[in-house]
Amino acid sequence: MSLFDIIGPVMIGPSSSHTAGAARIGRVARQLLGEKPVKAVISFHGSFEKTYRGHGTDRAVVGGLLDMPVDDERLRRSLKIAKEAGMEVTFRPVRLRDAHPNTMVVEAVGEHGKRVRLQAASIGGGRIRVQYLDGLEMGFSGDKITLVIRHGDAPGVIAKVSQILADAGINIATMRVFRTTAGGAAAMAIELDALPGDGLTAELRQLPGVRDVTLLSPI
Repeated sequence: MSLFDIIGPVMIGPSSSHTAGAARIGRVARQLLGEKPVKAVISFHGSFEKTYRGHGTDRAVVGGLLDMPVDDERLRRSLKIAKEAGMEVTFRPVRLRDAHPNTMVVEAVGEHGKRVRLQAASIGGGRIRVQYLDGLEMGFSGDKITLVIRHGDAPGVIAKVSQILADAGINIATMRVFRTTAGGAAAMAIELDALPGDGLTAELRQLPGVRDVTLLSPI
C-alpha cells in the first residue's frame, strides 16, 4: 500500500471513493465514447445509490463525462454545465449481482450517435475497476495506458494485434481478452508500457474484424 492509497488523489471532495472515483469512471466512459455526450443514463448500485447526492457522486460522474479531471473546480457545477450544453442526464437505482458496493452503470450517447455502456466500480483511494463494456467482461483500472479493442471473435486477431505492437517496440504489460460466444463479439484490454502513436492505432483499426480501437490515457 502506498501513501497515495491512504490519502487519495488531489481532488474536489468530499470522498475519494464517491467523488474522485466517480469522476474517473465518467472520464473513461467519455474516452470510450469518443465524442461529446448528449444523453446519459447513470444507474447507481449499493452505497452509491444511498449517498450519491450527499457525496456529489452525481456531479462527479457527469463532470467526468464532460471530460473534467478529478481536481477540476467545475465538478461542483457539472449538472448545470451539462444542462446548459443540452446534455440530458437521468439518474436511477440498479441492483447488480455480485457487484462491488460502489458500482455504477453509465450508458451514454454521443452527438454522432455512438453509444457506450460501461459498468465500473470505485474501489477506494480514487481507484476504479472497469468491469463490463457493452456487455463484455473487461477488468482494467485506467491507471495505465490502455488499448481497448472491440472486434469479432476470429482466429488470428489477437496475434496480429500483438505483432503490430511488438513491431512498434511497445511492450504489453497485461492483456485481457473476452468474448460473448465463439465467433461473436469480443474485446481486448491491453495495458502498455509506452504510448503508441496515431499511426499505430490507425493500423490496428484497419485489421479485419476490428470494429473499434480506443486509446485510454491514464486519468
